[in-house]
Amino acid sequence: MSDKASCSGDVRSLHFEDDTAKNGEKQEEMKIKMKRRKKKKKMKRRKKKKKDEEKKEEKQDEEKKEKKKEDKEKHDEKGIEVVDYSKVEVPSSLQSLCRYVETTLKPQEKIMTFTIEKEVFGADHSTFVLPEDITQLAGMEEIGATVLAVYMRCLYDLFKEANMFNMVGFIYPAQVSANTGSLTNRSRLVASRLQKTDGEQIFMMPYNPGRHWILLIVRAKKETVYFLDPLPGNRVVNEEAKNMVNSAIKIYNSHIGRQGRKAPIWKTLPGTPKQPSSVECAGIMSCAS
Repeated sequence: MSDKASCSGDVRSLHFEDDTAKNGEKQEEMKIKMKRRKKKKKMKRRKKKKKDEEKKEEKQDEEKKEKKKEDKEKHDEKGIEVVDYSKVEVPSSLQSLCRYVETTLKPQEKIMTFTIEKEVFGADHSTFVLPEDITQLAGMEEIGATVLAVYMRCLYDLFKEANMFNMVGFIYPAQVSANTGSLTNRSRLVASRLQKTDGEQIFMMPYNPGRHWILLIVRAKKETVYFLDPLPGNRVVNEEAKNMVNSAIKIYNSHIGRQGRKAPIWKTLPGTPKQPSSVECAGIMSCAS
């Protein structure tokens, strides 16, 4: 009896262990299945999110295309509005240039590029003018050194046609105006320009001490500088400009082996046109030159 009881107990024990093992295997399988399900759900969510984002981008692209189409239709309906520059008191050549800006440059989003030869400023320069630069000049508004440089390039052609280019020289305004380098370097630039002539030339040098243009006319051989300022009132020469040009003439004198005066002579030219407000200085300086 005892042997039978022991045997049946062992069998039950084996059955229990087997059931426990099977349950453990089932639980492990369940865990793996759960992980797979979670992974699949996560992937589905990602795919859905990506698809939603793609749809959103497609919708935005369509909206952009639609808006662009509407804008083009509106522009075609409206047409190109051209300012009537014939009513503006500027030279006819500038009127033609302004019409070209309005009808060609602006609609086609173009700029005007220029190559300024070495003969004009003593070194080659490549630059460009924006459409608004030209209309600002025509409207006697505030303009930058680039517009003045291009204008001086045109003056050079006029002097050349009149066989006067040996009488008048130009100094690049962007290289000598305030806040464009040290005073010493700017003096050397001016001196270098003066040294490349026979001394008989007069040099036109627009100078900007800060949001205002004045014109200096340098006659190195006579050690004389003429000063033109379109602002009303008794204007005095900008001290920095004076120091720069005085140093340049001193370097020039040393170059030609001349003792020279103690200080160059500065003269304010009478009859300079006066600007009615605070922004016409460059336009008036252009007319004065």
